[in-house]
Amino acid sequence: MKNRQNVMIKGTKSGLSLQLNDRCSYEDLLIELEEKLADLQGVDIDSPLISVRIHSGNRYLNSDQQEQLKEMIRKKQNLIVEEIESNVITKQESKAIIDEQEVTSVATVVRSGQILEVPGDLLLVGDVNPGGTVRAAGNIFIMGTLKGIAHAGYTGRNEAVIVASFMTPSQLRISDCISRAPDHYDKEDHHLMECAYIDARHQIVIDRLQILKHIRPNITRLKGGLYNG
Repeated sequence: MKNRQNVMIKGTKSGLSLQLNDRCSYEDLLIELEEKLADLQGVDIDSPLISVRIHSGNRYLNSDQQEQLKEMIRKKQNLIVEEIESNVITKQESKAIIDEQEVTSVATVVRSGQILEVPGDLLLVGDVNPGGTVRAAGNIFIMGTLKGIAHAGYTGRNEAVIVASFMTPSQLRISDCISRAPDHYDKEDHHLMECAYIDARHQIVIDRLQILKHIRPNITRLKGGLYNG
């Protein structure tokens, strides 16, 4: 019976896919990968870079092993590792994912010089005074006045939003986008809750809260439906 291949290389529309056997030893994996890469020597090295995605299945690869695989593939001058996917993660990574999905509720006033930071979504019942800062890896919801700085999606989540009962910030940040407060506000609409988000031009836009369900339809975590008695 023919032994199972430890490394299977398939061509895709976006480049190459490397399927790694998750049951063999790591050393056997490296040996076969070296052999398979040698078989690709006929590829023209002057051709454009070819993207490689590695799928390790149920094998966990630590950072050193990932870098070793990337280095082996980089030796092929026109190959570059785009992503390494695995079905398993560490407890620390799992906790980070859970934390990012949690909503932290805080009832306080963030005063000048204070910084309030949470790993997931922030629900603040209170004001953010000038000079105060709130930061969240996810969304920021402020049941009060935002006069200071709010930074949502600071880990790189472009889909994050900032919502406030009264939006008069000194600065807004979402992911890597920065927007300072407008010079003036429409007093007639000033009583309306507003939201800030990144639009298609990668710029921060402030608009009425009512549009949030249209631009971010997956923002709610409510299960079930609304009851109309």
